[in-house]
Amino acid sequence: MRNFTFRLTMVAIVLVLAMVFLWPSIDQWFVSKDKDNTAWPHKIITLGLDLQGGMHLVLEVQTHEAVISTMDRYSDDLKEGLRKEHIRSKDQQVINGDTLTVTVLDKASLDKLEKLAADELGELKPDYETKGEETTATFTMQAADKKAIMDSARDQAMETLRNRIDGLGVAEPDIRKQGEKRILVQLPGVTDTKRAKDMLVSTAQLQFRMLDERHSQVRDYLNRRPPPGTEILYSKDVDRKTGHVTSNPYLVKKKVLLTGEYLDKAFATLGGQFSEPEVSLKFNKKGGYKFGMITKENVGKPLAIILDNRVYSAPTIRDEITGGEAVINGIGSMDDARDLAIVLQAGALPVSLKILEERTVGASLGMDSIRTSTMAMAMGFVLVVGFMAIYYMGAGLIANVALFLNVLLIMASLSLAGATLTLPGIAGMILTIGMAVDANVLIFERIREELRLGKAPAFAVDSGFSKATITILDANVTTFVAAFVLLQFGTGPVKGFAVTLCFGIIASLFTAIVVSRLIFDYFLYYRNVRTLSI
Repeated sequence: MRNFTFRLTMVAIVLVLAMVFLWPSIDQWFVSKDKDNTAWPHKIITLGLDLQGGMHLVLEVQTHEAVISTMDRYSDDLKEGLRKEHIRSKDQQVINGDTLTVTVLDKASLDKLEKLAADELGELKPDYETKGEETTATFTMQAADKKAIMDSARDQAMETLRNRIDGLGVAEPDIRKQGEKRILVQLPGVTDTKRAKDMLVSTAQLQFRMLDERHSQVRDYLNRRPPPGTEILYSKDVDRKTGHVTSNPYLVKKKVLLTGEYLDKAFATLGGQFSEPEVSLKFNKKGGYKFGMITKENVGKPLAIILDNRVYSAPTIRDEITGGEAVINGIGSMDDARDLAIVLQAGALPVSLKILEERTVGASLGMDSIRTSTMAMAMGFVLVVGFMAIYYMGAGLIANVALFLNVLLIMASLSLAGATLTLPGIAGMILTIGMAVDANVLIFERIREELRLGKAPAFAVDSGFSKATITILDANVTTFVAAFVLLQFGTGPVKGFAVTLCFGIIASLFTAIVVSRLIFDYFLYYRNVRTLSI
């Protein structure tokens, strides 16, 4: 009894902290129902997609585009090398996205090509076929290199998606791989599905390119091929008053002067003469230098700001811009500007994404799941409580108090960790209730054995707890190890089950060994109870 006060204080502190951490969730669910709850400690139990509804997407990463892009870059490097080395060649082309061919016209050109290929195309497997004076060189990407490029594109796409979803402010999103090319995205609580889809699948390829000097005659090229080195791109202009959308053609040079990879910051703001929505861009040091050189060399010329092949604006450069800053205007609304800033800040997708599966889980379905799951847990709780009260009588009531505190501690732990509660998580909680009772059953049976041997109640309780504790620890520690492994390596529903099981095991050990013993000691030593109801 010397440490009774200490144990009582420890239990009281734990229960007070549990209520403090659990209160924001109780307040949001049952009291004020304020979705913007900011009560300390700012964390609530987040409901998963299966409970609160949201958005479920399966995206296919177009990884072959990364291979094609890599081969196009090799082709550009080869073309530049052929020009610099004055190698006589013809018929350079990329075949099937992974093979590059070129024909040289004489033996001297072949020798130069072999040296150039070793320097510039070292990762491609060369093959040469000679007919007369001409030699056709074929450079093929190896299967291992192709797979590495495709895997890298998928991993980059996942990281970009995570950054964009963070900008959306979605709590506890689930983003994981499915096979070689697919990514599963689950966004609990998302109701504006169109906005979410637009932000996720937008490649956000930001480019700065010059308009062609013949841009004033752009409509002359609408029905025929544009001049070499140029292409026609369109703007999407939205009238803020009427909402009417119009498109205007631009004759844009294909050469990209600057891309979004040099972007440091992007944020939405109001600017211009009429305080219209716009996105301010700030480049990193290298990007600022390149942007300064571009504006210095092209004063008086129009510079097109292009995102995903759409011309947002094409302002005329009036002077050199040395601050490394630019502005995208012509945006419909402030919400559109914020979304654009988020995708730019998160970075461009290396390849495009294709939506293979799209599901919206309604909140009503979530409420049905909560109602049925809560009913199942309540029925299980009532049955267990009833059994303990009938079979173990007074001791069973003590076990029931510990059981109630066990559920309270699990919920408080989920709230403290900001964890997501899912249907499998509720299943884990129901399992924990059974495990918590199992610990009390072991202790009570040990106490009964000691009482049959004729020991006094105080000694029987002390001996019962001492002998049962080792068995309880062994059983719970092994279960905890298994649950922890599931938590570390599991995904989705498995992880939701594991997190509540881990918290539940810790809570059940505390309530069964510490709280139950504290209540027994109170009645035996402070109330001088001489017989045990067990």
